[in-house]
Amino acid sequence: MQTEFTISTRGAGLYEFTGQVADWVARSGAGAALLTLFVRHTSASLLIQENADPEVQTDLHAYFERLVPPTTDPSMSYLTHTYEGPDDMPAHIKAAMMPVSLSIPVTDGRMALGTWQGLYLFEHRRAPHDRRIAAHLG
Repeated sequence: MQTEFTISTRGAGLYEFTGQVADWVARSGAGAALLTLFVRHTSASLLIQENADPEVQTDLHAYFERLVPPTTDPSMSYLTHTYEGPDDMPAHIKAAMMPVSLSIPVTDGRMALGTWQGLYLFEHRRAPHDRRIAAHLG
């Protein structure tokens, strides 16, 4: 089975989409399978991360902003790919550092996630985007 999820972002940050995927997996009727998710963009990533405390998402976003600041930061003056703005190349760097695909076991028709684990799209651009995530269950 395959489908595609669209996540509308409001700019940089983490966007949980666990519920959408869990509903699709439950409707699929799959007992035991492997779920593969793949973000179809070069400036966003996928993460499995804690979903109990929103400070985790805030801190992750802040950390990666400090690690890879926009090209307006003097430390990033060596970058040349700036056609789409100061967050463009830094977004590509972040996507190169983090996963763009995830594999999740499905057991008894449910994703085998831990108690506090959720699925997140990590948007690296500052402008809103509609991000597409391809899903394969087999």
